[in-house]
Amino acid sequence: MYRVFEALDELVQTVEQAYGVPMTSNCMVPRNEVLALLDDLRNALPAEVDDAQDVLDRRDDIIRDAEDRARDIVGDAQEEADRLVDEATAHSQEMVEDAQARATSTVARAEDDADHLVTTARQDAEDIVSRARGEADRLIAEGNDHYQRSVDEGLAEQRRLVSESEVVRRANEEAHRVVDAAHEDSRKLRTECDQFVDSKLASFEDTLSGVLRTISRDRQALRRGAGAGGAERHYSDRDYGSDRDYGYDN
Repeated sequence: MYRVFEALDELVQTVEQAYGVPMTSNCMVPRNEVLALLDDLRNALPAEVDDAQDVLDRRDDIIRDAEDRARDIVGDAQEEADRLVDEATAHSQEMVEDAQARATSTVARAEDDADHLVTTARQDAEDIVSRARGEADRLIAEGNDHYQRSVDEGLAEQRRLVSESEVVRRANEEAHRVVDAAHEDSRKLRTECDQFVDSKLASFEDTLSGVLRTISRDRQALRRGAGAGGAERHYSDRDYGSDRDYGYDN
């Protein structure tokens, strides 16, 4: 294709550079050179151009052949489609009939299996209910026994606690009585002790009073010059009291 465009450019340049004919728009071109360029141009054209020209020349024939072939193809396709539709219809009908037969058989087997399962399940349920009732009765009996034992033990414990409470109450009463008696004895002893001490203090007070009187007389005698030693007095237990009067028991 490059040579085609190059030859066209050279041809155009040749025409443009050709000598003109006076008084006309024509020109004088070198014949051999132009023919050589045209040959180069013809040789440089692709073969597809010739094929395309042949196609253009045979266009009507090709179109008619294509239409005839298209009609034949459509007819064959329609026949094949009809055949396939017929075969598919027949096959689908067979499949539907076979599926219906299988479905009927499956439903029948399923019903039989369902009846068997229902019967088995009913028997299992009855067995489970029976065992559950027996277990419930056993648990109830054990619960009642346990409850009765608990009640009996609770009553026994209650009686024991009541008995212990009575013992505690009596012990508390006895303790209070002993404490009260101890307080009363202590009060009596204190009273007797106070009375004894008071009597001893009174006796000691009398003795001290006698001694003080004697001392006072001796002091007066000393002041008069008589002298307590000159009148040698003998004090007896009557004047000063005895050891028993002061509470000194030998």
